[in-house]
Amino acid sequence: MPSNNITIKVADWSKEKDDLSDIRRLVFIEEQNVPEEMEWDEFDETSTHFLVTLKDQAIACARLKTDGQIGRMAVLPEYRNQGFGSKLLQFVLAEANTQDINHVYLHAQISAIPFYEKLGFITRGNIFHEANIPHREMYKNLLNNT
Repeated sequence: MPSNNITIKVADWSKEKDDLSDIRRLVFIEEQNVPEEMEWDEFDETSTHFLVTLKDQAIACARLKTDGQIGRMAVLPEYRNQGFGSKLLQFVLAEANTQDINHVYLHAQISAIPFYEKLGFITRGNIFHEANIPHREMYKNLLNNT
């Protein structure tokens, strides 16, 4: 998806682990104080990873687990509120469709709920905490775009 020097692609964890990990380390561990042992898990090996680059610099990432959970979505601070996150999420949703995943869900930080709602996600359940950050579960049915 090259456009204005932006590329969004399915990333190979084994080959692009450094770029993916650098973004997640900066956003989650350093900026949001997520404990390092919570950031890295066994799902990195089995998930589909996504990488956004701008002029060959890695600026955003996400992953899609085999059960349809979207997670580890991060955009470097200097690139936020410029549409990169929306383009990335739309790309992830398109890839989920190609994998015959009919329903996706995620754990949204409370501050990010409006972002996900704009892309058709619906909240469900109560607020819960992950890494001392309040979240809510959100879902989207890909069969009929609800």
